[in-house]
Amino acid sequence: MAKASARHILVATKEACEALKVKIETGEDFAAVAKKHSTCPSGRDGGSLGEFGPGQMVKEFDTVVFSCDIGTVLGPIQTQFGYHLIEVTKRTA
Repeated sequence: MAKASARHILVATKEACEALKVKIETGEDFAAVAKKHSTCPSGRDGGSLGEFGPGQMVKEFDTVVFSCDIGTVLGPIQTQFGYHLIEVTKRTA
C-alpha cells in the first residue's frame, strides 16, 4: 500500500495562503512559516503530518499528496478546514 509523509500549513483565507507560499518560494523555511502561521496543531511540529496512507486525509488533500512531485510546495488547496500549502517529503508505492 502507498504511504506518504507530508507537511502542511493551514490558514483561513486563500490570500493568506498565497502570501505564505511566496515567502517560502523566496527562501523562508517551510517549518518556520508553519510554526508561526498555521492554525493546525501540526504547526508546532513545523507542519509535519507524519506518515499516512490513501484515504486517511480528506479527499482534496489525498489527491494532491498521492499525485504531486516530492519536495514541491503546492497550494492553495481548499478543504473543509481552510486553505493549505502542502509539501510531500516522502512517498512509497
